Amino acid sequence: MRNKLYLIELLVTLLLVGCQNTSKKETTDVYVPSFPLVEFVRPANVNPIIAPDSATRFYCPLTEDSVAWESNDTFNPAATTYGDKVVVFYRAEDRLGKGIGQRTSRLGYAESEDGIHFKRERYPVFYPADDCQKDLEWPGGCEDPRIAVTEDGLYVMLYTQWNQKLPRLAVATSKDLRTWTKYGPAFAKAYDGRFFNIFSKSASIVTSLTDGKMVITKVNGKYLMYWGEKAICAATSENLVDWTPVLDEKGELLKLHAPRKGYFDSGLTECGPPAVIGKDGIILLYNGKNKAGVEGDSNYAANAYCAGQILFDLKEPMKILQILDKPFLVPSDSFEKSGQYPAGTVFIEGLVYHQDKWFLYYGCADSRVAVAIYDPWNNNSE
Repeated sequence: MRNKLYLIELLVTLLLVGCQNTSKKETTDVYVPSFPLVEFVRPANVNPIIAPDSATRFYCPLTEDSVAWESNDTFNPAATTYGDKVVVFYRAEDRLGKGIGQRTSRLGYAESEDGIHFKRERYPVFYPADDCQKDLEWPGGCEDPRIAVTEDGLYVMLYTQWNQKLPRLAVATSKDLRTWTKYGPAFAKAYDGRFFNIFSKSASIVTSLTDGKMVITKVNGKYLMYWGEKAICAATSENLVDWTPVLDEKGELLKLHAPRKGYFDSGLTECGPPAVIGKDGIILLYNGKNKAGVEGDSNYAANAYCAGQILFDLKEPMKILQILDKPFLVPSDSFEKSGQYPAGTVFIEGLVYHQDKWFLYYGCADSRVAVAIYDPWNNNSE
């Protein structure tokens, strides 16, 4: 009798444990995020995860000399997944110029199994070269990338070409994150080249979670991105290379969200990492600059960059349903309020869903790279 009771108790225990172990995975397979994604926490004793390194040198094909390519600053990271690893592309500046925007930027490559501890490559993986984009990328370089991937494994990078005259939003693609094809300005062909010579940067392609991975997803039959720094605009594409800006009834760029007087985004509204489709619509994370003086929000430092979120309607993706009036991430650590931009910066550009958690990668005061993590399974918000 005792043996029977023991076997019954053992069977019940095994069933309960089995349910506990599989419930999260089964739920994860159909997990869809809710607006907003706000419970991001900086892991203790980790940040910054990437900092300048004066020891690494790279032979620049344009200067024909060895340069300490990441010696001055490392910041503004893109992020994606490749296999079971997180890959971060970070902007790195050398010391050949003086001041923000006056040096040459190249993109470094770092990978991690846990999304926190990264192994960096010694050489940049993307940089200005003697190629078809030289005139648009030299001497300022390649800046501020965002990366997303298609369901069949094509990585699409939107980045800023900076020739120290005019910043242009550009496109490149890769199948392995190491060998890239540059296509040049995203708006080059739209409206007979009308927007080729406009100030353009910072693009967030719309994605959705597919099998636990952020995948580029069409909206109303077309690829969609939100973009812009001085205002949030939109553009669509049939092929992910040639993009057409969305215009208003007057034929001008349609501004979906612009700086708001008295709020943390009173100075600038700049798109962040790839947007993601959630339960309630399209979730866009963006960067807001707080204007100095009476037009800004006195709760935050003048000229500080904080992170906000906007919810767009999935059926009408130019329509805003909700927007956070308070930022969900603000500069707090010392390295987020020192360096090239001491007013304080958490500049978000990389977002991945990895091991059932959201990892948000951001630039710190235009000088370092850090990460914040949101576990939707450890709270009641999802």
